[in-house]
Amino acid sequence: MHLTKVLSAVALAAIASSATAAPETYNVDPTHSFPRFSYNHLGFSTQLSKFNKVTGTVTLDKAAKAGAVDVTIDMKSVETGSTVFNGHIQGEDFLDTAKFPTATFKSTKVNFAGDKPDTIEGNLTIKGVTKPVTLKVTHFVNKEHPMMKRDTIGADATTTIKRTEFNAGKYAPNVGDEVTITVSLEALK
Repeated sequence: MHLTKVLSAVALAAIASSATAAPETYNVDPTHSFPRFSYNHLGFSTQLSKFNKVTGTVTLDKAAKAGAVDVTIDMKSVETGSTVFNGHIQGEDFLDTAKFPTATFKSTKVNFAGDKPDTIEGNLTIKGVTKPVTLKVTHFVNKEHPMMKRDTIGADATTTIKRTEFNAGKYAPNVGDEVTITVSLEALK
């Protein structure tokens, strides 16, 4: 009888631990998540811009060391620091937001180094063109949000693309073809 209780306790513990190891889904916090991009402008300076509206989900299974990222960027929310240039960069030769109002990133694989995501492989779609990219995770944390008291993840990740490959190459190579994309993201369970 005592052995039966021990086995039952072990079985319950196994069920409880497998329940906590299930994938968790987090919703992107649009007030604390900003995709940014930078490029060389005519050899004079590095231009920095961002997008103000991003939505999506992040799935994380810490026990299985697996995850997924699905993000949509409102391309009309581009912020260059100049109202005139915001309109210019939304034009047909660059982002063409009239025809392509959003860009997306959908992961195909999340690679871990130890207990944390290290790289995220996936497909980036800009202007209707989809290309594989790998985001390098430069910062990752998963803990309770101190004010909201909810499980939260935060991450910074970066990749470099060629804008000519996405039909956005006006003035290349004088205006840099290589664009560094950095995503600072927070997501809440």
